[in-house]
Amino acid sequence: MPKKKSASSSPPTTARRQGLPDLRALETFVAVCGASTMGAAAKQLGISQSAVSQAVRVLEAEQGMELFDREVRPARPTRAGLLLLQMAEGLLADARRLSVELRHASRQDSGTLRLGCVDSFAATVGPGLIRALSDRAQRLQLWSGLTPALNAQLLGRELDLAICTDLPLGEPRISQRPLFTESWIAVFPRAKSITPMTAARQLASRAGELPLIRYTQRSVIGQQVERFLLHLGLEAPRRFEFDATDAMLSLVAAGLGWAVTTPLCLWQSRAWLDEIQLVPIPAARLGQRDFYLLCRDAEWAPMADELAHLTRSILLPEMLRNLKRTIPTLPAGAISISALSTRPRSLK
Repeated sequence: MPKKKSASSSPPTTARRQGLPDLRALETFVAVCGASTMGAAAKQLGISQSAVSQAVRVLEAEQGMELFDREVRPARPTRAGLLLLQMAEGLLADARRLSVELRHASRQDSGTLRLGCVDSFAATVGPGLIRALSDRAQRLQLWSGLTPALNAQLLGRELDLAICTDLPLGEPRISQRPLFTESWIAVFPRAKSITPMTAARQLASRAGELPLIRYTQRSVIGQQVERFLLHLGLEAPRRFEFDATDAMLSLVAAGLGWAVTTPLCLWQSRAWLDEIQLVPIPAARLGQRDFYLLCRDAEWAPMADELAHLTRSILLPEMLRNLKRTIPTLPAGAISISALSTRPRSLK
């Protein structure tokens, strides 16, 4: 009665059914052929001799034939073994090339980097960021837009990293790195004599004379400003709403109303700075918007760490100096840069 094979020597059911050889077993087989003995192959591969013997037995069981002539010492490949050796070397070379190319494609400093930013960040900090990253990727794509669209593109893997002012919900694989916070600032036509925030309340109530010019509610900044104004008890009829700061400030400069915006938005539309004036808004928890760098840490953590550090330690301080030089009335603490030691957090 033939001896029953042990369970340990039987090939996996899936491998036997599909007729696919195990790559590690093939690598071991090729090593044995090159080293002449299983002991030498084991030393070369850094595994035990029994593991080498087991791998060869599994491979023979998978193929249903003997691959070594064990009647001679040292054992030599059979005719089938020689044919397998010839094909295995090419197959293993392809497998190694596959791994190398996959690693190469996934390296952030050699492939395509797709970065999404809200418009105000893209127009102000974005150019410096692109310059700094220009030698890290063969191809850079900078997408700008509104936070909801950027979050959707990140979740849909159309973006690798995104700099947004709100966080996507229900995606634990996306991590956040706080970058900075900026405070709301009221802007009025240069011709108007404005002093305290109480005057802004009066102007808001006199909508016929100087109405509030808003960001549209489909933007996160528009929703955040609206919550803040309600928190302050400011109510004004809806007359003018814009997605873009440039259009909004042009109306303020023309004396058609007042608005609430941020330092980054002002720098983005600095062509209007000579025709408007700033009024600090009393500090409040809702009186700011936060910027985050979002990505899948498992794929982009090193690049995200570098990008966050670069933004917080170099680009933002440089932009803040330019802002203060151009806008001497910019309130102190208008931009607060997050601590560089802040660790990324998953969004749950």
